[in-house]
Amino acid sequence: MKFLVVGGAGYIGSHMVKHLLLAGHQVVVADVMPAHSGVAWVNLDIADRPALDALFASHRFDAVFHFASFIQVGESVSDPGKYYQNNVAATLCLLQAMIQADVRQLVFSSTAAVYGDPQYVPIDEAHPKAPINPYGRSKWMVEQMLEDFDRAYGLRSVCLRYFNAAGADPDGMLGECHEPETHLIPLILQAASGRRPAVTVFGRDYSTLDGTCIRDYIHVNDLASAHALAIDYLQAGGASTAFNLGNGEGFSVEQVIAAARSVTGRSINVIEAGRRAGDPPSLVADASKARQILGWHTQYALLDDILGHAWKWEQQYPWR
Repeated sequence: MKFLVVGGAGYIGSHMVKHLLLAGHQVVVADVMPAHSGVAWVNLDIADRPALDALFASHRFDAVFHFASFIQVGESVSDPGKYYQNNVAATLCLLQAMIQADVRQLVFSSTAAVYGDPQYVPIDEAHPKAPINPYGRSKWMVEQMLEDFDRAYGLRSVCLRYFNAAGADPDGMLGECHEPETHLIPLILQAASGRRPAVTVFGRDYSTLDGTCIRDYIHVNDLASAHALAIDYLQAGGASTAFNLGNGEGFSVEQVIAAARSVTGRSINVIEAGRRAGDPPSLVADASKARQILGWHTQYALLDDILGHAWKWEQQYPWR
């Protein structure tokens, strides 16, 4: 099949592109950042409707993968307009272009942030949706738009609600590279490699076994495999729906740091800080729906595997 991957030059998108190419599919990446060499790439912002129309006119896509969102929670609070413009308005532009081109299958990169502060753990898809920041609200708005586009135009979609994406491709050629970096595992490994002096632990007084926050880390390659299964599901006539993606097991900040010291063999300096506003004690996924309906299973559920692959990427970081 032939797929359009918007945001395909980013962290998760680039892993998805590799997964699709290895499966023998044709892929076109639309992104404002260059895609990896050997990949068909169009320098395109999905807010540019004429450019989108031209792209859809020149290719006949079977479906679209949408990874082109801003993801920094703190920035979304300080600059919500940026997030509503890119994550919501630009997505509306993409959906309208898809309808115009009669492309009616979409896999959307959503987030566990649509749930807000958890009322229970592990979190299943029926959990109330009450996002507590503009980033989470922007994703929930898109999910609701997709429901409306299905009813009105027959555009079927799968929304994949990630918990904490982590790790890197096992061959070490793809990995996580955000600027600024806000995710725990790359921050820890940057401290291990010497690219930053220390990692900050925000709060040790949570109601958890060691007092630090617990999160559910899901390997980026396992995310890619879920996206591929989601397309298979839509191709088979599956109805629009949403799935949680996580390991179903949480690890505390302290556990991740300890595991990173073991995996890297390096000392990792820690700076203690108070709690951050909006950090719940525990976020863990119930991903049984994805297992039951998509037949999805994680290949890299062990924390040592996730850290080991991310460490391999950190050690050969492009500008080291």
